[in-house]
Amino acid sequence: MEAYFDNAATTVVFPEVRELMVKIMEEDYGNPSSLHMKGVKAEQYIKDARSQIANEIKCMEKELIFTSGGTESNNLAIIGAAYAKKRAGKHIITSEIEHASVSATMDFLEKEGFEITYIGVNENGQFHLEELKQSLRKDTILVSTMYVNNEIGTIEPILEIGKIVKDFNPAIIFHVDAVQAFGKLRFSPKKLGVDLMSFSGHKIHGPKGSGALYIKDKTLLCPIIHGGGQQKGMRSGTENVAAIAGMGLAAKLMYEHHEDKISGMKALKQYFIDKVTEFPEVYNNSGDAPHIASISFMGVRSEVMLHALEEQEIYVSAGSACSSNHPQVSSVLKSIGLSKERLESTLRFSFCEYNTTEQVDYVISVIDKLLPMLRKYVRK
Repeated sequence: MEAYFDNAATTVVFPEVRELMVKIMEEDYGNPSSLHMKGVKAEQYIKDARSQIANEIKCMEKELIFTSGGTESNNLAIIGAAYAKKRAGKHIITSEIEHASVSATMDFLEKEGFEITYIGVNENGQFHLEELKQSLRKDTILVSTMYVNNEIGTIEPILEIGKIVKDFNPAIIFHVDAVQAFGKLRFSPKKLGVDLMSFSGHKIHGPKGSGALYIKDKTLLCPIIHGGGQQKGMRSGTENVAAIAGMGLAAKLMYEHHEDKISGMKALKQYFIDKVTEFPEVYNNSGDAPHIASISFMGVRSEVMLHALEEQEIYVSAGSACSSNHPQVSSVLKSIGLSKERLESTLRFSFCEYNTTEQVDYVISVIDKLLPMLRKYVRK
């Protein structure tokens, strides 16, 4: 039996999304900037996708631009805001547990002369609000944090963070990386007090290479890609029509019967946690997000367990798929205070609506056989 539990890394594309994308690539392949009917048809797909996403997050269609994914959206939001506001100051606040597409962008801006303050988190991975209050300054121009942590599934208190930021200075730009929240939580950036919000298509059963950025009306942002002036000059380059349309449809489908999908996902995640933590020296590090379970298997290195599971067609992650390109001890797990042994033995199991109780039972049965064997082998 194959059991794919790495949905926080990427998801299988919805069949309806695949069919739509194939149709666009084979039949409606015009350049959306072209004036003839092929171009007009292609442009309509982009308008439809913008409408679909705007409808789900309750924003204006003109407040959305499309990108190549969460990484580009985060780069555009952070660099674009920093450059747009640098005359007002060069101080930026973020957290210690951000995705690499945020933390690496902060490293870049630091070299450009910006000052970055990193806010710590508690043992559950939640933003220290008092530390944020103490870190805000007259020259603070941007606060950037994630909504749902991609490794442990902590849901950050975005409403409270936004209120603290805007009460201090309404001119500070508030950016939220919502890549792991989109499709899993119901939210409106406007109601949360957010100015910029990043999304990705391939985490919600859309295609890889698709993303979007919410830009609150009248928010200043400098583009980082220059060219033909597509998307009102905010993101030049011929739009990837098939990917954009696929992401729009995936968002629509993801939010249909949303409560049922998410309650089912939550129940399956909890069932898995309850079962797996019955094994000796197995610990749960998971936050409240419906789809992410972080589990430490003491006495077995995460890479060893990952590949042992893989041999049984069970697919999981040792952390963020992006950071696996540069293996190191997880900054997220360090920030929540895990011991060295737990740091080195943690796996992420992430769920989607296609996962089943039968798959979870299969995973539990495999772990039951693997754990004693691997612990005996490692301890020799």
